[in-house]
Amino acid sequence: MTNQQPTTAAPKIQVGIIMGSDSDLPTMKEAIAVCEEFEVSWEVAIVSAHRTPTRMVEYAQSAHQRGIKVLIAGAGGAAHLPGMVASLTPLPVIGVPVATRHLGGVDSLYSIVQMPGGIPVATVAIGNAKNAGLLAVQILATHNPDLQVKVQQYRENLSQSVLDKQSKLEQLGYQQYLERM
Repeated sequence: MTNQQPTTAAPKIQVGIIMGSDSDLPTMKEAIAVCEEFEVSWEVAIVSAHRTPTRMVEYAQSAHQRGIKVLIAGAGGAAHLPGMVASLTPLPVIGVPVATRHLGGVDSLYSIVQMPGGIPVATVAIGNAKNAGLLAVQILATHNPDLQVKVQQYRENLSQSVLDKQSKLEQLGYQQYLERM
């Protein structure tokens, strides 16, 4: 599935968002939302390292040839997808450890961060596909001044929202503030 933008020519996909299972989509949707917020073209696919290894190899090896610039790979459990994809592509790969039922995603995190030297995978917090999307946008912004301005504005908005909350806390006091949360 790719996003649709109102242009006559199909946009080149900049971010590939992949996951090992459709059960990862509720987590990975946050990366999609960030790409949409920053108007970065994306595609999403189920690419299992264990159940569709040939598809994973083909996807990883062809991504840069198709114009993709960054890959975000979400995986739970054994979480081999981010590392295996990183071993097959020249693109930066951001791993998203997906929370698991039995170990809460710690197993996924450990699997993703234990890459051997020479095969880096950037990793975000367990379940934090939003930060993976933001990191992908920041990587793209290194060569796109317009996108860099959007990233700076996003950061300014974050800062302002904290200042607004502090002002409201001072005005209401902590008890009324808590009641309105």
